[in-house]
Amino acid sequence: MPKEVGSLSRGLPPVEVPPQPETLFVLGSNGGMSVAPDAGFTLVFGRNEPEVHVCVGGGDKHVSRRQGQLTRQYARWVLTNTGKRPIRFPDSRLVHGGDQAFLPAGYTPLFVVSPRQDHLLEVRISAARLGGTAGGPTVQEESTLGEERDLDDEELLVLVCLAQRYLQGDPQPQPLTWAQVAYELKRLDPAQNWTEKRAAHIVAGVRQKLSRDGVPGLLAKDVPPPVGNALNHNLITDLLVSATIEKKHLRLLGE
Repeated sequence: MPKEVGSLSRGLPPVEVPPQPETLFVLGSNGGMSVAPDAGFTLVFGRNEPEVHVCVGGGDKHVSRRQGQLTRQYARWVLTNTGKRPIRFPDSRLVHGGDQAFLPAGYTPLFVVSPRQDHLLEVRISAARLGGTAGGPTVQEESTLGEERDLDDEELLVLVCLAQRYLQGDPQPQPLTWAQVAYELKRLDPAQNWTEKRAAHIVAGVRQKLSRDGVPGLLAKDVPPPVGNALNHNLITDLLVSATIEKKHLRLLGE
């Protein structure tokens, strides 16, 4: 893709033939490229343009010559940081050298963090098909920005509590434990019968609901073991990127 294609935040670039579902589009400072999900291709990005497929941070020696790569694993697109500088997601999560992270569907701006400036790498993954049938209708593509998820008041409260470290700007946030969530909610409203089990049940219900709507990475079958905090982390990331939960929602916790 030539750099004149414009920002991927506006949607998929114009193409003569519609792309396969879950096709990867990547745009750097001097253009980009697309990769079909079944291509078995590893896309490499970094500052040294002759050695990479997509250039990012060209001229900034703090950025590694081969800063990272994007590959298809476990039916998901995966970011691997192969460089020295961290790569930041829009929710402030950092992927450090040697670490990996799943990429959500839709548009994701990634930033290679440098002392001089952060360098933008735009990523967009085209929507998956409903039911997986070739030629069938596609799920409406997640532009992520501004497409809020449908949560009721109780779900919103529990999820803001679970995600408060992310909303508070922790540089390496993790979801609260269920014990911490129950404690915080009981402190907020002692009259409510908040327990670890009740909070976990509400969040599991949201993951199931959003998974049916096409949000990936929310069920145990969607992520490689060990699962750990991955399911709640992926849920929180989606809620942040879709602007369903924002810093202003911390007021629900009295902050």
